[in-house]
Amino acid sequence: MVDVLRPLATPSPGTGEIFQILRDGHARTKAELAALTGLARSTVASRVDALLAADLLRPAGEAVSTGGRPPARVAFNPRAGLVLAVDLGATHATVAVADLAGVILDARTRAIDIGEGPEALLDAILAEGSALLEATAGGLPLVGVGIGVPGPVEHSTGRPTNPPIMPGWDRFDVPGYVQRTFDVPVLVDNDVNILALGEQATSWPRVDDLVFVKVSTGIGAGIIAGGQLQRGAQGSAGDMGHVQVPMSAGSARQPGDERDLEALASGSALAVALRAEGHDVHTASDVVGLVRAGNAAAIEATRQAGRDVGEVLATVVNLFNPSIIVLGGSIARAGEHLLAGVREVVYRRSIPLATQHLAIVQSQAGDRAAVLGAAIMVAREVLSPASVDRYVAAKGSKSAGSAPT
Repeated sequence: MVDVLRPLATPSPGTGEIFQILRDGHARTKAELAALTGLARSTVASRVDALLAADLLRPAGEAVSTGGRPPARVAFNPRAGLVLAVDLGATHATVAVADLAGVILDARTRAIDIGEGPEALLDAILAEGSALLEATAGGLPLVGVGIGVPGPVEHSTGRPTNPPIMPGWDRFDVPGYVQRTFDVPVLVDNDVNILALGEQATSWPRVDDLVFVKVSTGIGAGIIAGGQLQRGAQGSAGDMGHVQVPMSAGSARQPGDERDLEALASGSALAVALRAEGHDVHTASDVVGLVRAGNAAAIEATRQAGRDVGEVLATVVNLFNPSIIVLGGSIARAGEHLLAGVREVVYRRSIPLATQHLAIVQSQAGDRAAVLGAAIMVAREVLSPASVDRYVAAKGSKSAGSAPT
């Protein structure tokens, strides 16, 4: 497979910027692009022709004529390349092939044990990905691989850092290992970040300020601000689980209880609390089963977990002022109880202006949200203005018969 966007030549400035306008999927004429950019028609024409030659744009029929020959329209070609997207969980892995618009073309899910270690698990995942690509590619090149993992990631290197449920993965060079099989850019991120991207694309495409909170075995948040995923300086933004929960007047906690949110409200914490009351629960899945069975103690524990999550989220709302908070993860899918607890506290403890139009909702993106988010993460990187400029320049150099540099 060939990385179609590998930086091989001197960029042609401006071509990538014109391409960004067309990424919305709407077909436009060269005259319309000239009007939008303020560039000369000849300049726009040469850059559009270069994008067509690079296969990043495709002809899209003719516009209505105002006299004379109807002008041709062009549109983004999402089949210029493919992305391999991977969602690694503690007990499952989903591998998918997507086009450059984030459309999932095929996907497979299998049971795994993240504790197997990186080499054995990645070997199996890459074999699965190779089989999917062989069945799906149809001659299209692979342009990148996106991987979500259930732990913190140093985004600049793609290395997991001290992941509590990923023994043997600490500082492992995931991109370097994957590139032994696929010589393309490999991006790795925390699973909740790619879930936030997938949720936004699926359910809230016009929302620029969104927080996705995953409440499962652990607790974390993906933050999208101004339309951009926020990772922070080292990639640890959104680590809600290690925030100490403020004490409240109605709390059953004892004075001096300084446990963090994950120790109070995660699926693992709820299992410990319910087991102490005599219930046969050991995992987050067991907790969900009790809630769905109507067990009063499990329902109340989940509602209280929602209140604890809400105590932390109220601070997030006051500082960040999102439009949407989305709750996902296994505990959120157990019913409305977690959601009700979060709403109860957030709306009470946040300033009125911040909650005036705030919606707190359950995730609607489904099981493929994470691989969709991983595909979007890669597409944004390889289709950025700078990457497109480099790719078009490289294609032009090859067409002219000169060796790329």
